[in-house]
Amino acid sequence: MEVFNKAKAVRLRAHNDKYLVADDDNQTIRQSRNRTSRKTIWVVEAVSDQGIRLKSLARGRYLSASDLPFLLGMTGNKVMQVEVEKGSEWMVKWEPVQEGFQVKLRSWCGTYLRGNGGTPPWRNSVTHDQPHTSATGKWILWDVEIVDHFEFDGLASFSSFASDEPFGSEPPTPLTTKTQIRHSSSVMDLFRNAKTIRLRSHHKKYLSADEDEESVVQDRNGSSKNVRWTVEFVSFSDAIIRLKSCYGKYLMASNQPFLLGMTGRKVMQARPERFESSLEWEPVKDGSFLRLKTRYGNYLRANGGVPPWRNSVTHDVPHRASTKDWILWDLDVVDIETQSSVHKTLDHPSDPDSPLEVDSISSSVSQDSARPSTAEYNVGGGSNSPPKSEGRRISFLFADENGEDEDSERHSLNFNGKGVEDLTRKLEEEMGIEGVVVCTRSPLNGKLYPIRLQLPPNNGTLKVVLVLKSSTLGSEFEKQGLL
Repeated sequence: MEVFNKAKAVRLRAHNDKYLVADDDNQTIRQSRNRTSRKTIWVVEAVSDQGIRLKSLARGRYLSASDLPFLLGMTGNKVMQVEVEKGSEWMVKWEPVQEGFQVKLRSWCGTYLRGNGGTPPWRNSVTHDQPHTSATGKWILWDVEIVDHFEFDGLASFSSFASDEPFGSEPPTPLTTKTQIRHSSSVMDLFRNAKTIRLRSHHKKYLSADEDEESVVQDRNGSSKNVRWTVEFVSFSDAIIRLKSCYGKYLMASNQPFLLGMTGRKVMQARPERFESSLEWEPVKDGSFLRLKTRYGNYLRANGGVPPWRNSVTHDVPHRASTKDWILWDLDVVDIETQSSVHKTLDHPSDPDSPLEVDSISSSVSQDSARPSTAEYNVGGGSNSPPKSEGRRISFLFADENGEDEDSERHSLNFNGKGVEDLTRKLEEEMGIEGVVVCTRSPLNGKLYPIRLQLPPNNGTLKVVLVLKSSTLGSEFEKQGLL
């Protein structure tokens, strides 16, 4: 509940990196990857110590857990946009339940807000339900992104709620919002071309990874390898980064208090089992400096004063004028990326003690055809060896009834087995569906054929197409004895 207490407005990001959206029909709630739409912003209204209401900034209507089934005969009821009528306020109340760095939103009837995956009509839909399998348990977990007050105040001044243009794209946008966007774009260009950076605080000290491989401190020695941080872009956004220390660990905004009874939370080096929102930072330009904002609205802060504050680093919101400069940083680009269009993005690691594997390359370079050079890796102060491969990369999408690609969006995962049955089971668990046929597309005639015996040799990313057994094409495979 703490994150909602200090937020005017939020975005909610589902497990599949898509955002909760109030659709144009003033009724439907769905998911979208378009983070820049005003339809992703929800105004927070507190109704009790444990409850909140979420009002769409774009539509002016409330998020409601209805009693209408999403599909007849299936679990899960519709989540809708509604006007609050007297006596029905209870239908728009949600109770945030903290789970690690994420939250679950519990409805009036005890079910949870769920961002669905899988094939249509489930894909991009939002329902409220109880997770019935371990594969769909993460579908009720949401990352909460606090909307910066500059952004919110500018957008809230619009008189029309109907537009779905990205922020800063309209002529009447207030100057503060346009300036904020222009600055943010400029600073992201610096990060986009950077391979390694240093961050110098208001106290003329550098952000440093301590030798205990856990703490983060400030240090005046700008030549130390500990003050160098490798820049990585996350796969779902070109405005969010991760920073990796010389020990191969990530700069993390933890939820542990730095000192009991005091504001400010610990900033640490961490290597979690999977990438979390606590590792994500949003650079925001502030004059000739920048601020690094966490996904919860706090800022990376270099503390001054007497011990234990001196040389410490926390994340917080400055509450006094005397400390407002403590969240400002100078950026020094130490090494430049030779291929500026390549962003370094990583997938969720399966083993916290093994090197991470490259996930995808954004911008104009294909996600499945490029890998950074081994020179980009310098973990532990000097090793240039490439990371070990944890299994193989599987890139997949769904086919429609006629065998055509259903959409252009490819998904991917790591797979350690060899058999087709194991891969099928893994894909079904990942997507939360059953009855999948793993196929490959012939390079000669473009037709789909089931992979039956053994997976092809591990020569890089394996591209497959998924077909439902219940589809027309699945029935044809069965008639031909291919299943």
